[in-house]
Amino acid sequence: MIGIMTSMQALNLARERGVDLVEVSPMAVPPVCRLMDWGRYKYEQAKKENEARKHQKTVELKEIRMRPRTDEHDLGVKVRKIEEFLGEGDKVKVSVVFRGREMAHPELGRVVLDKVAAGLKGVGQLERAPIMEGRMISMIVSRAPGWEPPKRATTAPPRRGEQPTELADGAEGASGVNGANGVEADTIKPVESETEAAMPPAGEA
Repeated sequence: MIGIMTSMQALNLARERGVDLVEVSPMAVPPVCRLMDWGRYKYEQAKKENEARKHQKTVELKEIRMRPRTDEHDLGVKVRKIEEFLGEGDKVKVSVVFRGREMAHPELGRVVLDKVAAGLKGVGQLERAPIMEGRMISMIVSRAPGWEPPKRATTAPPRRGEQPTELADGAEGASGVNGANGVEADTIKPVESETEAAMPPAGEA
């Protein structure tokens, strides 16, 4: 705190120190100003905002649609897809769409949503209960507190030009015995090709 002074005195002091005179509280009596490097201040603020934006995840609302007569296998596939969306930090709108005379039995859609909710037990939590929206019934699911998606195991790929090999049980080297058919490797002779068989021995015309 420097004290109370006129605007001209404050400007002269800022010029002497090579900084800017920034008004921070114009409604105060008297107004409050600060001596600071305005350009450096703006740069540091922008840098902090960029760092915060890098670590910020925008939550999206994904939608999964099903039919009242979706079978159990397809239902399991949909549930795994919902888990994938929840693992990415998004919310999921699960909808059951009715067509034609299916509108007469909306309870079938609620049964499907109940199965989905049961499949997501421990993974997701119900953020909005099932409600009718025109020709569909839908609910919104978000990630359950404390649940983390399982980490995928990664294996190192083989090096370039290197072929993976596997030695069968009982297999040995060239001088051993092949465990698959019990034939000694030394007794195996290469088969001559038709061209080599037709060629006469060396020295014959």
